[in-house]
Amino acid sequence: MLIHTVVFWLRKDLTPAQVQAFRNEGLESLRPIASVSELHIGTPAPIPPRPVVDASYSFAITAVFKDVAAHDAYQVDPVHKAFVERFKSSWERVQIYDAM
Repeated sequence: MLIHTVVFWLRKDLTPAQVQAFRNEGLESLRPIASVSELHIGTPAPIPPRPVVDASYSFAITAVFKDVAAHDAYQVDPVHKAFVERFKSSWERVQIYDAM
């Protein structure tokens, strides 16, 4: 199993409608990709602040893949590529963590 976590910091000048489109038309579009076993989408949790918690991001996704080959298939899937192309101008920063 491979766990793929992507953290997005969206541009501050996006309208609420653009932020909603990023989630609903962008991140949600990744869910049906065949190689994705699970996809979780979220925003920072409303927990008490702690020095070790970074809640400065806008959205995070965690995708679960059966193996590295499934992850690699996701990276070149046309739906994933279309998401990146359409929404890459929406974020200031992206950080990715892959774990097995």
